[in-house]
Amino acid sequence: MRLAPVIAAALAVGLLTTVSGSALGADSAFRRIVVASGLSEPVQVTSTRSEPRRLYVVEQGGTIRVIDRGTLRDGYFLDISSSVIAGGEQGLLGLAFDPKYASNRFVYVNYTDTNGDTRVVRYRTDGMRALPSTARLLLYLDQPYSNHNGGNLVFGPDGFLYVGMGDGGSGGDPENRAQNMRSMLGKMLRLDVRHPGSKPVIVALGLRNPWRYSFDRATGDLYIGDVGQENVEEIDYTPRGSKGLLNYGWDLYEGSRREEDKAPGPGRLVFPVYEYHHDPGCTVIGGFVYRGAARPAERGRYVFGDYCSGQVWSFRVKGGEATGFRTEPFRISNLTSFGEDAAGELYATSHDGIVFRLS
Repeated sequence: MRLAPVIAAALAVGLLTTVSGSALGADSAFRRIVVASGLSEPVQVTSTRSEPRRLYVVEQGGTIRVIDRGTLRDGYFLDISSSVIAGGEQGLLGLAFDPKYASNRFVYVNYTDTNGDTRVVRYRTDGMRALPSTARLLLYLDQPYSNHNGGNLVFGPDGFLYVGMGDGGSGGDPENRAQNMRSMLGKMLRLDVRHPGSKPVIVALGLRNPWRYSFDRATGDLYIGDVGQENVEEIDYTPRGSKGLLNYGWDLYEGSRREEDKAPGPGRLVFPVYEYHHDPGCTVIGGFVYRGAARPAERGRYVFGDYCSGQVWSFRVKGGEATGFRTEPFRISNLTSFGEDAAGELYATSHDGIVFRLS
């Protein structure tokens, strides 16, 4: 396995860290354990802290299942399959629980509708199922192509809902949406769900297809897995408290590799904290910083992987750089996502229909 070489331009600003092959195969702690199987194309597993024994699994076709005390429950928590176009990079792609879910029972989903456009919708639940009659549209975005839809939904430590949007699709961002502030595609958007109807705020630009991002539950730092085009997959890192508009570089850069020679959009340019070429994989799956109790020595280690190779890796960020890089001793076929339970233990989903716990 060969990792991306250091690129001189990135070294000059000290924002890129690549790791040599000698770091691979170091002592590894995580193992995979099957939690549930027989699901239909799962693309996310998540939880809410008010329900420590439940996991919620998003199925791409438009349904959400519940794993309760280790058992896959019959029926659906939500079924909007008649409203969703699924396949490829489209479908029901994201689920988030309101930080006050225990009292308000609000959940939020991100999906591509039957026209292929993005919708972020809020539902109220009865504690067992989402109630279709309570649906409220919070965000609608026209999608010009069928790919690069983003799809994740994550509440930040500030209580806002973050919606990562891809650049609209095709290849090479042909309409220059990611660097154009007049488009909400290729952006990280912030929604104030406490005031439905308020306009989304662009907090970052220059994203290609942020397929899974997360906030470290201990520090509030943001990690983004942004899928590359032909050469480079990247992990972007933004410490909590970073000020001003951020620019993650696409499509001027693919990772730290220059892609197009043109003027950048606004914002402070941020290079990846880690990147790799397409020898060990071809589609990065962003993950989580481990904060569980089962492996105390692993706390603070960021775990991520690759859809194509199924390989799982981890590292720590120290001083703004990736350190202690490690290849984990297993692969997950058709890896689609990582997730956390209420206690901070890590999970992963395979498009083959399996949910794993990383123990």
